[in-house]
Amino acid sequence: MVGTLKAVAVISGSDNIKGSLHFIQDSSGVTHVKGKITGLTPGRHGFHIHALGDTTNGCNSTGPHFNPMKKDHGAPFDAERHAGDLGNIVAAKDGVADISISDSQIPLSGQHSILGRAVVVHADPDDLGRGGHELSKTTGNAGARVGCGIIGLQSSV
Repeated sequence: MVGTLKAVAVISGSDNIKGSLHFIQDSSGVTHVKGKITGLTPGRHGFHIHALGDTTNGCNSTGPHFNPMKKDHGAPFDAERHAGDLGNIVAAKDGVADISISDSQIPLSGQHSILGRAVVVHADPDDLGRGGHELSKTTGNAGARVGCGIIGLQSSV
């Protein structure tokens, strides 16, 4: 790979939820996600890459979690997980979530690139596939989609 790949997603959603995320893929193939989302309710929120970069019907049209290997939902540290399973972000009392995640399953290049897909913030915590709910193994039972943004290439200038 030549140089460092960079992408950005501008987050918007219900109840004045907004923010921006920067994705940087290093030479080892690990993608680092950094940014801030404001307007969230305090606490944990499911945080995923969804398969489609389609927001024609808000965050509901972004499709299912990005899952090119057809695995069950899990935690970011699990062997059995969707590529797009990034766990939870935590909003402080002021509703701000500062995000810093590194993951090897969300590349910005190659066959399973996340470019053109969407990042989605959910209303509720992700149970990481361990909740015993009927949705645990597909969505982590993370609830409504309250914010999202399409992941696009960022200028290197």
